[in-house]
Amino acid sequence: MADRLALVVKRDMRAIPESEWGWTSEAAAIGAMIATSGLQEKSIAVDADIDPSTLAKVKQGTARPSEDHINRIMDATGSEAWLFYWLLKRGYDPRSLRKLETETERALREEREALKREREKTALLTELLQGKSP
Repeated sequence: MADRLALVVKRDMRAIPESEWGWTSEAAAIGAMIATSGLQEKSIAVDADIDPSTLAKVKQGTARPSEDHINRIMDATGSEAWLFYWLLKRGYDPRSLRKLETETERALREEREALKREREKTALLTELLQGKSP
C-alpha cells in the first residue's frame, strides 16, 4: 500500500514545571517527554510514525529525528519539553512566551484581561463601600 492514510495523534499538552527544566541535552528532553507521557515507547513510536529502534537511538542521543518526527513526538507524548529545552538553551524564559495569535484571538485575550481588571476594581470598590478594608 503506497498510499497510506496520514493520521496524526495529538494528545493534550501537559504543563512542564520548572523542576523538570534540568535537561542536559536534546536527547534528555525527548527521553523525559517519553518517560512522563505514561505511554510505552513502542506506542509513541507508532503514533509518531518513527521506527522504534530509531526512537531508542534518539533517546540515547545517537540519532536526531527530523522536524516532522519531533513535532509528531511532541503530539504523541503531550509534552513540548524538546521546545522548552531549546528555548532555555537560547536564553529564553518559556513562561513568558505566548503562542502566535490571530487578530481575533489577540483581541479576545485583551478584552478578557480588561474585563478581569474591571471585575477586580469593582470587587475592591464594593468592599470599600461596605466598610471592609482590603
